[in-house]
Amino acid sequence: MNPQERAIGAYLGLAVGDALGATVEFMTPREIKARHGLHREIIGGGWLNLPRGRVTDDTGMALALGEAVLERDGVESETVARAFDRWMRSRPVDIGNTVRRGIVRFRSTGEAQVPPDEFDGGNGACMRLLPVALWGYGRDPDLLCAAVVTQAHVTHNSPLSDAGSCCVAEMIRMALEGASLLDLLHGPVARLTTTFPAFKFRPRRRENPSGFIVDTLQVVFQSLFDTESLEACLVEAVNRGGDADTTGAIAGMVAGALYGPAALPERWLAALDEATKAQCIDQARRLMALQS
Repeated sequence: MNPQERAIGAYLGLAVGDALGATVEFMTPREIKARHGLHREIIGGGWLNLPRGRVTDDTGMALALGEAVLERDGVESETVARAFDRWMRSRPVDIGNTVRRGIVRFRSTGEAQVPPDEFDGGNGACMRLLPVALWGYGRDPDLLCAAVVTQAHVTHNSPLSDAGSCCVAEMIRMALEGASLLDLLHGPVARLTTTFPAFKFRPRRRENPSGFIVDTLQVVFQSLFDTESLEACLVEAVNRGGDADTTGAIAGMVAGALYGPAALPERWLAALDEATKAQCIDQARRLMALQS
C-alpha cells in the first residue's frame, strides 16, 4: 500500500468516523445501548438531526485547513485564520465555542494567534489537523509539530492541546510510512504519556468523554490499541458516547492511515455524503502531490 492510498484512507476515515459518531454525540453509553444496541451504522440524526452521511465541524474544519495548506504549501497563521473565517461564514452545522471565539477575535483584531489559556485544552485543534499531517509526510518531525502548533494557536493555545495534537500528527505521519500499531504505541504515544502523564490510558477509563483533549485521546488510544481493525476501532470509539463525532474522527484518521482505504466498510462509504467523499479524496491527493 503506498502513502497516497493511506492518505486517502485517513481522510475517509476522518469523515466516516465523524458521520458515525455524530448520531450518538452527547449520549452516554447506556443511552446508546438502549436506543441503538451496538451503534455501527451511519444513519444520521443525533442532536444535530443530520441527514444520513453528513459530517460535522471536524471534517469541515479539516477541509478548510487543507485549502489553506495547499494555498501556501505550508502552514501560515493568517492564511489558516482566513480559511477558518470563510468556513464559519458558510454557516456550518456546528462550531465549538473555543473555535468560534478564536475566529471572532481574528475578525475584530486581525491577530491570527490567540494568547495562552489553560482553558483552551479542548480537542478542536486536534480534530482538524489531518491536512498538516499529510503535508508533513517526509519532513522533519519537529517541523511537522511546529506546523501543527501554528494552526492550533489560531483558536487553541494550551500545552496539553499542543502536545496531544503533535502526537496524533506524528502517528499519522508514521502510519503513512507503513509503521505498525506497536510502532505508534511505543513511539509517539509513549513519549506523550511519559511527558504528560495525564494522557495515560491504562487502565481503561473515560466513558462518555468530554471535549477535553485528554479525555478525547484516552478514548482514541484505547479504541486503537484494543482492537485489530478499522471498523472495530471506530465502533469502539463512538459507542463510548460523549464527544463521539470527534473521538470517531480522530480515531478514523489514524486508523485510516494505518489500515488503508480498503479497510473501510463498503456500507459506510456508500452512506457517506458523496460531495464530502469526493472532497476528501481530492484533497488527500493534492496534499500528497506536494511531496513530489
